[in-house]
Amino acid sequence: MNSECIKSTPAAFAVPGPAPAGATGSPSSADAPPRFERQGLALAVLFVGAFLAPLDYFIVNLALPAIHTGLGATDAQLQLIVSAYASAYAVLLITGGRLGDLYGRRRMFMTGMAGFVIASALCGLAPSGHVLVIARIVQGIAAAVMAPQVLATVRAVVPLSQQTRVMSFYGFVFGLSSIVGQLGGGALITYRPFGLDWRIIFLINIPVGILAFIGTWKFVPENQPAVRTGVDLKGVGLLSLLLLLIIYPMTHGREAGWPAWTFAMFALSVPVFALFIATERRVERLGGHPLVDLQLFRNPAFALGLVLAFLFYCNSAFFLTYGIFLQTGLHWTPLASGVAIMPFAIGFVVGPLTSPAVVRRIGGHVLTLGFSMMTVGFTLTGWSATRAPTPDLLFYCGLVCAGVGQGLLLPSIMRIILTEVAPEKAGLASGVASSTLQIGSAFGTAAISGAFFGVLGGRATPHAYAHAFQYSLGINALLMLTCIGLSVLLVRHQQIALRRAG
Repeated sequence: MNSECIKSTPAAFAVPGPAPAGATGSPSSADAPPRFERQGLALAVLFVGAFLAPLDYFIVNLALPAIHTGLGATDAQLQLIVSAYASAYAVLLITGGRLGDLYGRRRMFMTGMAGFVIASALCGLAPSGHVLVIARIVQGIAAAVMAPQVLATVRAVVPLSQQTRVMSFYGFVFGLSSIVGQLGGGALITYRPFGLDWRIIFLINIPVGILAFIGTWKFVPENQPAVRTGVDLKGVGLLSLLLLLIIYPMTHGREAGWPAWTFAMFALSVPVFALFIATERRVERLGGHPLVDLQLFRNPAFALGLVLAFLFYCNSAFFLTYGIFLQTGLHWTPLASGVAIMPFAIGFVVGPLTSPAVVRRIGGHVLTLGFSMMTVGFTLTGWSATRAPTPDLLFYCGLVCAGVGQGLLLPSIMRIILTEVAPEKAGLASGVASSTLQIGSAFGTAAISGAFFGVLGGRATPHAYAHAFQYSLGINALLMLTCIGLSVLLVRHQQIALRRAG
């Protein structure tokens, strides 16, 4: 077992350079996080966790017809196979991050990975659609325990001078998972390795997860608080209920036709949110340890970063509307539609790889650049969608531009948010940021896809679908344009804070 264990006292986590907002202690060479002899291997196994969590959201989409045939799953069960995982994952991300802060990030990462492997086996061996839905919920819970520990560990044990590069690789891995999910899932279903059908998309997680579990045990150092505290169970319950009341109707409302229960859940979330805030303040006032440290949100840069993260991930609706436009509107096959996402995906991969060089040149303005590229890219693609009967060169150039922008933004937003908090709270901050992304994704998918179908109306011609797709991209472009202004404010605030610190 790895003998190195880093106690997360504020001094142990101080990093060279100006102390981030909320950090305590003065940085020095003695306080800086140590360089681990096998840091590359440690990050590699952690990034397996960062890869698997989003992969199992994307990979199942192309397998739904095969699951429907193989298990006789109902339409409602097929919908839940996707949304149950996403909902469980989003609802428990903050709790998973907090557990890592309290009990050790390596320990929680290994716990989540073990649960993920077991749940993947249950999914792959499921005898019915009902069992598969339950197994997907367990898989989402395990992913929520596992995923926040990746960014929290990077924030805690990687020197600040290396975090831009490491976070860029994180963005690369995240982008790669979406590509592998779309194309790899289709390939596995088509070619049926070992004679297996759709079950292979879940069973393949088992050997990968076991290797990552062993690698974590051997190479990843533990980092945990010097003093352990109890879990704020009331906070866990109220926050989970709050997120469930928001995310569940967002992910199910459109398909169900927005019945009364969706609005009732939204309305109920308001008093639950007020009760959660009051409970956390009371715990803090009594000297306890609340689940969410509300002091984090008094940092303007952290709060503004979360707003940017929410608006940024509202563009997740693009993946849904793009697929509908190609498959239903233009009658493309699923495989051709999967290949057609490649221009965006290539940009999504290239963006993180170029991010360190871009950050060295323009610093925090990388956000402004990324949002500008997404605005221009979505505008070009939307404008060209109605110009030709099929996507042309300008259409795909816009996708590449938007993809590079997204690739620049994902690691940069997460890095900036985590830099604003003390390392001992990195797990909580990682969970809050990741949960914000998931809520933004759910909200954007519900709202923008709703606008897409509203513009489409009852028409079923290719031009009608192209017009609806253009309209949805216009909304995405306006959101990214708003983010350009907010990113300028964020950079200005950070520059002022640095001058005051100096």
